[in-house]
Amino acid sequence: MTENFFRLDPGSIIDVVEAVVDKGEPGLRATGRALALNSLENRVYDIELEEGENVVAKFYRPGRWTREQIREEHAFLFALEDAEIPVVAPWQVEGESLFPTKDGLWFALFPKIRGRLRDELDKDRLKTLGRYIGRIHNVGEHFPFRHRLRLSAEEWGTKPMEYVLQSGMLDPLYHARYRMVCESVVKAAATALRDQPTIALHGDCHLGNTLWQLDSPFFLDFDDSMTAPAVQDIWMVVRGRGPEADADRNLLLEGYEAFRPFDRSSLGSIELLRALRMIHYSAWIAKRWEDPSFPKAFPLFATPRYWEEEIQALQEILALMEEG
Repeated sequence: MTENFFRLDPGSIIDVVEAVVDKGEPGLRATGRALALNSLENRVYDIELEEGENVVAKFYRPGRWTREQIREEHAFLFALEDAEIPVVAPWQVEGESLFPTKDGLWFALFPKIRGRLRDELDKDRLKTLGRYIGRIHNVGEHFPFRHRLRLSAEEWGTKPMEYVLQSGMLDPLYHARYRMVCESVVKAAATALRDQPTIALHGDCHLGNTLWQLDSPFFLDFDDSMTAPAVQDIWMVVRGRGPEADADRNLLLEGYEAFRPFDRSSLGSIELLRALRMIHYSAWIAKRWEDPSFPKAFPLFATPRYWEEEIQALQEILALMEEG
């Protein structure tokens, strides 16, 4: 199936998309125009349909999620949509939102939402985004995931660390240092996360996953939705350090707390969550190295420079945690 995923081409994509669209809207056809969108993890295409309508077809990378996990992501999106939260939920055709290709790949169709990406948010938009994240978390509190992953020190730290060490992507000269710093992160993160309450949430709520229509956001790409502490979605919006980042985070939480309380003490775990994401991210790249797009996207990966910088960054996070 991985080879089929790499070999996806516009012709085969349009054929399977048309077959699904025809079930929902008989007679509606694609014009033949298919534009590949920027996505490393999945294969995503903007398909033009007749009558000026467009649909976004998302083909899931094989082996990453089970059918149950993808369906649970979709169910969460439908629940958010029912709560009138601006998310991009998949099309449903005959009660189904996940479809197979003849080669065994899974795909879903989404409406095309037009909007603007913003690298930075002003004060009002930070508060607005915070209000919507609070509303997402209100739904997530009553939507327990049964199949999606749970953010934990083991899942995001120990397992990816072991994968990197066994992958052959890391020079043996760095093994001891990398293991030592990762194990220190895992130990500290396990303590920090142990008693934090968790909910279903977006999981990858950075600004690249929000589109703005004037002053209103749309939330995109719940592919990494998970069970995690609420602070996971907060720090992903405001990733920086220092007084300016603290001020932006306070504005975000001002909007958030208009809809639900937030335990401000959990902000102390942001650096450890950052470190876990770094470890997880390195393993994510290593697992996909056979995908031709990954060596092009990460040309320094597996070089001594990459691992020197990675180890140093993790050590800096641990130093910050020790300073309090």
